[in-house]
Amino acid sequence: MQKLGPKHRMCRRVGSAVCGRPNCPTGKRPFPPGQHGRARRRMTEFHIRLLEKQKLRAIYGVGERQFRRYFHEATRKKAVTGEELLRLLETRLDSLVLRLGFAQTMPQARQLVSHGHIQLEGKRVDVPSAQVRPGQAIEPTAAGKNMIAVREALEVTPDPPPYVERDKEAVRGRLVRLPERGEIPLPVPVEERLIVEFMS
Repeated sequence: MQKLGPKHRMCRRVGSAVCGRPNCPTGKRPFPPGQHGRARRRMTEFHIRLLEKQKLRAIYGVGERQFRRYFHEATRKKAVTGEELLRLLETRLDSLVLRLGFAQTMPQARQLVSHGHIQLEGKRVDVPSAQVRPGQAIEPTAAGKNMIAVREALEVTPDPPPYVERDKEAVRGRLVRLPERGEIPLPVPVEERLIVEFMS
């Protein structure tokens, strides 16, 4: 996976708390990092669209090449391209591990998967980008269910969105159906229309 750099640095670069953490310094320092971060820059249409794309990439933690693959796959669907792009990103295994409350952040969810602590349909999967189909069950391994990080996440994360269901006691869940655009709980607003315009 492409390295995206320090999380809060990326937040300041795109001007939004894409990390989803309440302690993000973007609110106190709403300007890009670096020596010339405070300098006023005229935002062109190109720059605005680019920032929307970078924002969505940062939220899901995907590299440029992988993001382009998702976009090209979304263009082949009959649905609205921007909504389909979000659907593809949201039904990644690491995204659903986060939504089910087994992790508190996307990087933590990705680490759980890549370290082999997550099962999909009873089989261990260590590929964070694995696509999950409706009806498929997701749960930590026996060892994963006893991890302090997983237990803590279950206690502090909000109820999952309506397209997934979770059995908190059994520490398992499943994707019930594909998500609708308005149901996806992104940490910051994203205008996918601008992303489609940029990528087209």
